Amino acid sequence: MRKSATSLLALGLLTAAGVAEARDNIMIVGSSTVYPFATVVAENFGKTTDYKTPIIESTGSGGGMKLFCSGVGEQHPDVTNASRRIKKSEFDQCQENGVTDIIEVKVGYDGIVLGSSKEAEQLSVTRRDIYLALAKEVPNPDGSESLVANPYMTWADVNADLPAIKIEVLGPPPTSGTRDAFTELVMETGCDTTEWVEAMAKSDKDAWKAACHTVREDGAYIEAGENDNLIIQKLQENPDALGIFGFSFLDQNADVIQGALIDGVAPEFDLIADGSYPVSRPLYFYVKTAHIGTIPGIEEYMAAFTDDAAFGDEGYLTDKGLIPMAAEERQQFQAAVQNKTSLAM
Repeated sequence: MRKSATSLLALGLLTAAGVAEARDNIMIVGSSTVYPFATVVAENFGKTTDYKTPIIESTGSGGGMKLFCSGVGEQHPDVTNASRRIKKSEFDQCQENGVTDIIEVKVGYDGIVLGSSKEAEQLSVTRRDIYLALAKEVPNPDGSESLVANPYMTWADVNADLPAIKIEVLGPPPTSGTRDAFTELVMETGCDTTEWVEAMAKSDKDAWKAACHTVREDGAYIEAGENDNLIIQKLQENPDALGIFGFSFLDQNADVIQGALIDGVAPEFDLIADGSYPVSRPLYFYVKTAHIGTIPGIEEYMAAFTDDAAFGDEGYLTDKGLIPMAAEERQQFQAAVQNKTSLAM
């Protein structure tokens, strides 16, 4: 079901002259984290309705937003998945390109995992440990208020209680919502454990952002693209490596992969659901209202995704690792779907 980035052309959605032709498949782009959940819904939708199975491309949250906000018309996607909320800059880009009415649907929650092969020792790290391991520049080990190129080569260099294995972390690229959330929830928090760096957020926000957001480029952090399954494969091949991915991928590969404890808390379903696990984030999809009634099945797809049988407490998406919202929050987004409520920012 997954198509390549060239599938829009291959499907004939664009003519040589650039004029859109009619299509009867819902076209979905966006987050690799939401992709497994959307895929299950799409396959079930195709089997249980008279509509064709939606076509889904895993482009990353940022890449999906760019495609989604590029315009209205059958040559543009109808839906984009996101493992973070739409940014104001993306919303503004949508508005500028005529994508003026957007329905926002939160589908649940997910945890970000620092995973490794089950053949390796299970790590217990703090967010400060992870920041010091992966930041391009870190506070000077001599204690002075200065930043230096990251000198840490092993996890033991970062924290003597950790194993003396080479720092090698496979993670998502900058276009990924997982990368955005990881930067905010892990890198920023770890960075701000140094008081004088935290103070930079007020005195020089650009310098603070550079210090807290920039990942090292010397091989310790390896961009593994938008394919989280590839990260799982690489971890099995190299027990010393770690990978960054969504909880659903840990849940589906629990026989071979384990998650590190972060700030003493394991990445487990119940601990993410009750807020104990410190690295969790909401998951969304966004729908182009202008395409409803033009591309068949969009309303029905939204209803299928937000049915309690899918994203509820006992819904089939929980079997794939989705952490469900509370009933009251689910009802809020079910109402947004039913009423086609336009997002305002």
